[in-house]
Amino acid sequence: MSNTKFQIPNQQIDIPFLYALLPVLVMVIAMAVSIIKFEASPHVPLIIGAITATLVAMKFGYRWDTIEQGIYRGIKMALPAIVIIIMIGLTIGAWLGGGIVATMIYYGLKLISPSLFLFTICIICGVVTLSIGSSWSTMGTIGVAAIGIGLSIGIPTPMVAGAVISGAYFGDKMSPLSDTTNLASGITGTDLFEHIKHMLTTTLPAYLIALGFYLYIGMQFGSSHANLSHIQSIMEKITENFVISPWLLAVPVIVVLLVMKKVPAIPALTIGILLGTLCHIIIQGSDVGTAVKTLHDGFKIQSGHKVIDTLFNRGGIESMMYTISLTIVAMSFGGIAEQTGMLRSVVSTILHFARNAAMLIIATIFSSVVTNCTTSEQYISILLPGRMYVTAYKERKLHSKNLSRALEDGGTVTSVLVPWNTCGVYAYSMLQVSAFEYAPYAVFNYTVPLLAIMFALFNIKIERIE
Repeated sequence: MSNTKFQIPNQQIDIPFLYALLPVLVMVIAMAVSIIKFEASPHVPLIIGAITATLVAMKFGYRWDTIEQGIYRGIKMALPAIVIIIMIGLTIGAWLGGGIVATMIYYGLKLISPSLFLFTICIICGVVTLSIGSSWSTMGTIGVAAIGIGLSIGIPTPMVAGAVISGAYFGDKMSPLSDTTNLASGITGTDLFEHIKHMLTTTLPAYLIALGFYLYIGMQFGSSHANLSHIQSIMEKITENFVISPWLLAVPVIVVLLVMKKVPAIPALTIGILLGTLCHIIIQGSDVGTAVKTLHDGFKIQSGHKVIDTLFNRGGIESMMYTISLTIVAMSFGGIAEQTGMLRSVVSTILHFARNAAMLIIATIFSSVVTNCTTSEQYISILLPGRMYVTAYKERKLHSKNLSRALEDGGTVTSVLVPWNTCGVYAYSMLQVSAFEYAPYAVFNYTVPLLAIMFALFNIKIERIE
């Protein structure tokens, strides 16, 4: 009887809920120990979870070739996202080398106004992150400068940190260069720009609410006189190291126009990469060899200014290898859980309480928030719930962009509100303010999931398919 069990062609062996949950629990515990105690990456805990899932599957009679097929199937599902992530690395390198990002930041910093500091810094952080696709880089550069300026004009540091984080995560959420944005769209099989457009429903109102909040509370500091030496020194170093011209802004404008004309993401980004590389060679005066190396290794600069060096030393394919490797490992774990029916067992239990579209979306948001709290990693809050719920959305005739938006509404923006999450830890290390202190002022980050839940309950912008 045992031999018959191991010769099922397409194995569909039901694994009980508690056993199906065991690999996730083991992975969560390993993640907590690895990240919180040893400050290591989440890769190894995911591998431990995959090994546990394999052992559980074999206990219930799954053959190794079935499990191996699940690993490859999971990785194959991530390939579109991986291709886009590579394109993003190339784009960032080309735009940094071409002076396009420097031009965006330069003109953005000129908007600083002491009487509207919180309001302005939130907009600037949003613009900068939109242009580079990384909330971490913005927090570590513009955010650090903003904290210094805020202190000089008597604005409490938690308020400044909240404005920086709100702006940075708005830009991160809406930027086609963001790795989390690409992960959410790629893992759910949603067109990147369709995903971004659909997120406007919850993201834009939340951002406007945050800006209104900063405009209101910032007025009490309007009579102060700011020392803008921090910003001025950044602007001077930018002009020393780059040719700044409004004409360089034509490159992102062209990419946006191509997207509006329904050009697919990869061809549109390819044109942006070519134009950025030409700007690097022709306008910034670089040689061809350096421009080519920048596309792979990222842009390199030694300006002597810590903020400038931190902001611009990045990009290239190599900078995306962490995200790509994490995606492959996570999808290997998810592939095993999906192939052996573990995800089906867990999801069916959760879906027992999510009987309609609204409750399914709320369950997705809740799962992403819980994953942020338990695994301490932003990427996992997108990857795991994304694979868990993708079939349920199809069965309910819901467009995949509902899932991709819910993942970002629950996962991307709440990660920085968790003190032990890698995003919360990084924000503290850069801004020297704990999540407990800045959370009340990071209005955008908690308004997004609240709006998403409210919109789901009132059936607002829930897209269905035939």
